[in-house]
Amino acid sequence: MKIKTIVTVFIFSILLVNCNDKNNDTAVVELITVEEMDSLLEMEKVQLVDVRTPKEYGDGHIEGAINIDFTDENFETLLSEIDKSKPVAVYCGRGGRSGKCSAYMKKAGFTKIYDLDGGITEWKYKGKPVKK
Repeated sequence: MKIKTIVTVFIFSILLVNCNDKNNDTAVVELITVEEMDSLLEMEKVQLVDVRTPKEYGDGHIEGAINIDFTDENFETLLSEIDKSKPVAVYCGRGGRSGKCSAYMKKAGFTKIYDLDGGITEWKYKGKPVKK
């Protein structure tokens, strides 16, 4: 319990510092653990994006995630509907697509990007719930 509190305080501190940073030169893509993602979601301080296909999303996703398929021809347009000034957490199946998406988001001007290490596969492995 004490570690979860420390992680939560640490993440909250990072969010406070980075939410005020509008200079994209210092924007960072942060690879986060399942536990860190869980803390971010509990604090409701992050926009959650699942970049898998609609079928994969339908088979089970993290509650609260919106689906923007990384392979969709309209991906850039769909992503432009996300608020760039607010922190965004992305995930995919294992981390490949979300890593590419995170790099694109950084170039596109997003201020804070979190990438779930191991994707939804790791999320499920750690016993976290998925919504169908």
